[in-house]
Amino acid sequence: MRLDRRRSVLTAVACTAAILTAAILTAAMLTAASHAQPAAQPRPGEWRTYGGDLGHARYAALDQINAQNFSTLQVAWRFKTDGLGPRPEFNLQSTPLMVNGLLFSTAGTRRAVVALDAASGEMRWMHSELEERRGAAAPRQLSGRGLAYWTDGTEERILYVTPGYRLIALDARTGARVAAFGDNGSVDLKRDFDQEIDLTTGEVGLHATPIVARDLVIVGAAHATGANPKSKSNVKGYVRAFDVRTGKRRWIFHTIPRPGQSGYDTWLNESASYTGNTGVWAQISVDEELGLAYLPVEMGTGDYYGGHRPGNNLFSESLVAIDLLTGERKWHFQLVHHGIWDMDIPAAPILGDVTINGRRRKIIAQPTKQAFLYVFDRQTGEPIWPIAERPVARGDVPGEWYSPTQPFPTKPAAYDRQGLAVDDLVDFTSELRAEAVAAVAKYRLGPIFTPPSLSRAEGPLATLAMAAQGAATNWPGGSFDPETGMVYVSSQRVVSVLGLVPAPPATGSSSSDFAYHQGTALSGARRTGGAGSATAGDDASTADGGTRALTVRGLPLIKPPYGQISAIDLDAGEIRWQVPHGETPDLIRNHPDLKALKVGRTGQPGSVGTLVTKTLLIAGESSFTTTASGRGAMLRAYDKATGREVGAVFIPAPQTGSPMTYLLSGRQYLVIAVSGAGYSGELIAFALS
Repeated sequence: MRLDRRRSVLTAVACTAAILTAAILTAAMLTAASHAQPAAQPRPGEWRTYGGDLGHARYAALDQINAQNFSTLQVAWRFKTDGLGPRPEFNLQSTPLMVNGLLFSTAGTRRAVVALDAASGEMRWMHSELEERRGAAAPRQLSGRGLAYWTDGTEERILYVTPGYRLIALDARTGARVAAFGDNGSVDLKRDFDQEIDLTTGEVGLHATPIVARDLVIVGAAHATGANPKSKSNVKGYVRAFDVRTGKRRWIFHTIPRPGQSGYDTWLNESASYTGNTGVWAQISVDEELGLAYLPVEMGTGDYYGGHRPGNNLFSESLVAIDLLTGERKWHFQLVHHGIWDMDIPAAPILGDVTINGRRRKIIAQPTKQAFLYVFDRQTGEPIWPIAERPVARGDVPGEWYSPTQPFPTKPAAYDRQGLAVDDLVDFTSELRAEAVAAVAKYRLGPIFTPPSLSRAEGPLATLAMAAQGAATNWPGGSFDPETGMVYVSSQRVVSVLGLVPAPPATGSSSSDFAYHQGTALSGARRTGGAGSATAGDDASTADGGTRALTVRGLPLIKPPYGQISAIDLDAGEIRWQVPHGETPDLIRNHPDLKALKVGRTGQPGSVGTLVTKTLLIAGESSFTTTASGRGAMLRAYDKATGREVGAVFIPAPQTGSPMTYLLSGRQYLVIAVSGAGYSGELIAFALS
């Protein structure tokens, strides 16, 4: 390993001299068979981008692994990540890449980059950055979601963003920094950002991967989770593109407009000058043919109170199409006006071509926390089916600004439950239903976009809602089958408790200048009603956590399914099938009040990524349960046309990264990241024996 003392950077090009020699020999052999294709055009069987392609279809035209043999899959190799940082990681979210026989991934609490032999799992090289105070202060730590690959047919590079928000370019063959990129292989993303940021403590980072297209690398921004911000002012989450060869900034898009820019007038009282956030913490998608990049933008500062930022607040919670080469806005659609529900756009937009009413359309489909799939013509931004502006309830929080209407897609229908009504409450027995009704008596219930409540002892204590902060669909997003025009998206039912209390009085530099905060007494109960683990409603690094507040005799507040997968036909805008995903949790299977009942599979809450192949839809479970093979989880395969389960294999911990697949030397591999409470991060590759 090599220490660059000038930058206090630890760069491990190889673990031992023998491994380094093997890596160089392998690189020489790979160079002889070098490709001339861009990263967006993978060879058959490779997986060169996070989402399988730049449109995040998460699709592979492979069928060696199929319904007849899925349950016979064997572990081909496994790679434990414990040594890649000062402590083990328990939330490994990476989706690896596979190019030229090497598998690339981020891993470990230091966010190291590893190159593994894709056939054996043997480590060929490892690279790690020692960021010291800057890394410790980062709002987005751990290993992140992965990395990006670029080649011009001669050079090959791996690009990723460190926890301390630096863009690093590595030689894909050796793991060494690319000296010609930025400052010795590094671009400081806190600089050249059109705003002043403390280089050590400035609150900005990224879990998502950069995306590479047309020799540009595009990078978004993420912040600390926004339930109780320290201030109404924060870092602005601008999006930038850099030259993939030199690291020079090519353009910047201001997600909060500046004076004179379109959308500035939607931030009333000059609130655009101090409001922050509106980052793109989800994956960005690109259509190279149209020359457009698609930005799924989060909300402005303050998840549940926005009185300091009156107005509709463009481009918060908007899908924005920009010119790939210039960063110029081409079209946008705001999914939520003046957000106060933490309905950040959480996942990659999905690009595909479908036939609608006999006409071939280039579409973009956006899964969301609110369980709507918004579908547009990706060239023009025109909604494929009407999106209606409908009146919504006005709240009662003093000083808040409320939008009188919100957009409602007319097709497809919502793919999971929204808001909360009595009919959503647990109903295994009439007694349990009656107790659930009594439990929510002091809370406000209502449809989607029912505002957070000012918490009062006499009631309402808060607003209860599904598909809000407790996201229906989170960062894993969905997948798309180009053969059938079907989008597959997983979702969960988790109840959020949206209650506000006056902010504490100013006591110093760490005090908040917000008028209202998420209630301290309620903050531990924001995500309720699930059964087992539930991931946080925004881009938080939480693998197992959902709370059990507002339960009924220890059971979830709401009725199942707690997690499901939906197949949505984009040719027709119709939901074709829905199945509960995940085994019934032990606490329900073993509950004494349910022993006489046939409960059936309830599914599990959690954020689960899907993979679609020629014949299968594949997804792992999100919670530990007791299985025939011991305590762990199952990786399941469904018939993609019907939703019928056709196979399952045991995994020792829940799926925490989205699955990917590749073909190497005639053998198909299926790789998944697993981790959870008590089980540190591991990549597991399955194949047929």
